[in-house]
Order: sequence, then C-alpha cells, then structure tokens
Amino acid sequence: TLDRIRYALDVTGLLGLLEPHLFSAAMVARGKPAPDLFLHAAARMGAIPQNCLVVEDSPVGVAAARAAGMRVLAFTGGSHAGNPALKARLASSEPDFIFADMLQLPDLIAGLGARARIP
Repeated sequence: TLDRIRYALDVTGLLGLLEPHLFSAAMVARGKPAPDLFLHAAARMGAIPQNCLVVEDSPVGVAAARAAGMRVLAFTGGSHAGNPALKARLASSEPDFIFADMLQLPDLIAGLGARARIP
C-alpha cells in the first residue's frame, strides 16, 4: 500500500526525494510479473518505457520490467537477497546488471545512460 511505501521511505530518509512519484500495485489491475505497474508509473511521469530504468530485487519484478520494455538492474544486497537460490533466479531472469551495493547505483545509471546515447 502507499501508506507502507511512505513509511518505509520516511524511515530511510528517502521520502522527500521520491514523493509525489510513488506507485503501488494497488493502482493497477494486474501485479507483477505483468508490466502494468511499471507502465502506469512511466505514463504518470510522462516517460517513454524504453527510456526507463527499473531497480528490482525479485525475478518477477525483473520479468515485469522486461515485459514493459524497460532496462532493469537486479539488486541482491537486501537482507532477503542473501539466499543463493534467489541470486541464481535473479541471474537467470536476465537483468541488464546485477549489483549488491547501492553505492554502485549512480555509476550504473551513468553507464547505462552513456550507452543509450551511443548511436
């Protein structure tokens, strides 16, 4: 729910950076692995799906991002992602890149953006 999302982002100090652009599966008819939520978020933000980047921590999330035509980074650094089976399933879902340290994210985004501009 949006209340839970707001709470989690507030606790981490991220709410002010992301609000009002918060989206929940409750806003769409079908949840992941359907692409509905990602396509809804892109439409609400006036973005072209092919220009979007998703950071996901689950194989169904990676599948949803792919189905939406978006690039996707798989994050394996969360407390729930320490499971080797989950890491293997994330790898088999074919994200653009797998990373475990959020400090890598700015460089990954910059690298994907640079590649997007190369003809």
